[in-house]
Amino acid sequence: MYRPEPDTAFPDPLSGVEAAIGRASTALGDVQRDDGHWVFELEADCTIPAEYILLRHYLAEPDDLEMEAGIGRYLRRIQADHGGWSLYHGGSFDLSATVKAYYALKMIGDDIDAPHMARARAAVLAAGGAGNANVFTRIQLALYGAGPWSTVPTMPPEIILLPRRFPIHLSKMSYWARTVIVPLLVLQTLRPLARNPRGVKVDELYASGPLAFSRASEGKWLWVNGFKALDVGLKRFERFWPKGLRRRALKACEDFVLERLNGEDGLGAIYPAMANSVMMFDVLGYPDDHPARKLARTSVEKLLVRRADGEIYCQPCVSPVWDTALAAQAMQEVGGQAAEATVTEGLGWLKPLQVLDVKGDWSDVRPDVRPGGWAFQYRNDHYPDLDDTAVVVMTMDQAQRRGIAGDLDEAIARGREWVLGLQSTDGGWGAFEADNAYYYLNDLPFADHGALLDPPTADVTARCVSMLAQLGRPEDSEAIARGVAWLERDQHPEGSWWGRWGVNHVYGTWSVLCALNVAGVDPQTPMVRRAVDWLVSIQNADGGWGESCDSYALDRKGHEHAPSNPSQTGWALLALMAVGEVDAEAVARGVEWLQANQDADGLWGQEDYVGGGFPRVFYLRYHGYPKYFPLWALARYRNLKRGNLRRPTEGM
Repeated sequence: MYRPEPDTAFPDPLSGVEAAIGRASTALGDVQRDDGHWVFELEADCTIPAEYILLRHYLAEPDDLEMEAGIGRYLRRIQADHGGWSLYHGGSFDLSATVKAYYALKMIGDDIDAPHMARARAAVLAAGGAGNANVFTRIQLALYGAGPWSTVPTMPPEIILLPRRFPIHLSKMSYWARTVIVPLLVLQTLRPLARNPRGVKVDELYASGPLAFSRASEGKWLWVNGFKALDVGLKRFERFWPKGLRRRALKACEDFVLERLNGEDGLGAIYPAMANSVMMFDVLGYPDDHPARKLARTSVEKLLVRRADGEIYCQPCVSPVWDTALAAQAMQEVGGQAAEATVTEGLGWLKPLQVLDVKGDWSDVRPDVRPGGWAFQYRNDHYPDLDDTAVVVMTMDQAQRRGIAGDLDEAIARGREWVLGLQSTDGGWGAFEADNAYYYLNDLPFADHGALLDPPTADVTARCVSMLAQLGRPEDSEAIARGVAWLERDQHPEGSWWGRWGVNHVYGTWSVLCALNVAGVDPQTPMVRRAVDWLVSIQNADGGWGESCDSYALDRKGHEHAPSNPSQTGWALLALMAVGEVDAEAVARGVEWLQANQDADGLWGQEDYVGGGFPRVFYLRYHGYPKYFPLWALARYRNLKRGNLRRPTEGM
């Protein structure tokens, strides 16, 4: 069990900060797993636990009353005051999420006339009814005979056979879309009917009148209407499709899933793809005891969280590599023999998870690049990501420089090589692949979530620039310069950067300012000064920072204020300190806020969703963020105030 070293320093103005660091580092060390890694709950909205309930009834699995009661308690607790369910804590009504939560609760036996069900039903009908839900919800309903297939845009399985030069091609979609869609192509083609032993449907959620499907993106007229016309044509042609070609396409989909099944970590290591693979194996006639089907079903079960209070929910995925790398960063900042020992253990766990022998889907665009990345989850060898890889490499490099890790040269070199190889042609980096920016595909009727692609973003680009600049190889200077130029072009007029994987402008601006610092950009340049002024201008009156997921809304631009929270306050502080603002009043006030809001257990509480899944569609509550980001910021503050440096010298 980790315990901080005794504080032998004389009392000084930083004694309160030292005490807060000691309590937080003790608590963070105590939750490190025996094998050296950290992993915390990763919570989405109600849709994943609701879909888990529906999956069990799709398969007619034996009743598990304890599990159903636990998920039922969870779903009822997070129902919002507006009567429905939201995509994040305190968010507005979301029709699709509410339809799924209502259906799941009805499936486990909640009376539709109970007050919470009546309120939810009224909210759904007021929004036009279940027929106006998004595409993936309409597919879910159709699988149960609870909605018509005619309202689902057609995606023929034959697209898996198309050459890459064709405008609509799976390799031009993001990894998450690809792994979700391929088994769904089989389901949409064969149109199985859920066993649904209790015969539960939701006819009462449908309203009369025309449907008015909403879209998460604003596409160009030509693409939107062209794809609509294509959908009409596909529906009319469907019964004439050559049977031999269809069998070949379905077999290609099946083979795609089998190749990427990923053991007990599941297809793509994300719930929607994993659940779809289970249903695909079922409709293809795989028996319950078939190894592939058993693996797929087990992967779903491993996502369940069972809380001490009896609540149960299903995570969208797990985040052990991300949590371990970031917690290790915080502990390195804390310093001292005991804290650094946890870092050594964490890196020992991370090193063998590097993907060195699988050329994943990313190699379709960059076939000559050797693998060398890390995934977000325990295993996801076909889909490592640039963000995790950059953070792991930076953590390893820092530890090796400080003499608290063994020989990591080869791991660092392979990680660097892979990151360099996946820089997009415009100078930026996406999360999983290079040059995945076919924006017209977001106008497909099937893609009403507007998140079919993985283009370069400021946060991932910044992390990759940080890593390369920290490693300091002269031969990487051109790649770094192109990355910095991309970031400069991407800055918003008010001074912030948009954050793709974290909410939102605070996250993006933190990421970029850290990168600009380690890349040697003068902190007095207009680009940096605009960002600093913006961060200071949005600081809350209490000294902390907060930003709502509403900042992603299409009808709003820029930062949306929210009450202060520990994660976003930590990001803002790290950003300001990265560019020499450690002595600024804003930093002092932010540090005071973190001290004043530290919980008795040494950590910080936070219900806010500050992680991004798909902006406007799917958000994440990282339970680890308020455990390591505030600690990291406090330790960085102490180190800079005690030392002669005004800025950190490493990439984050």
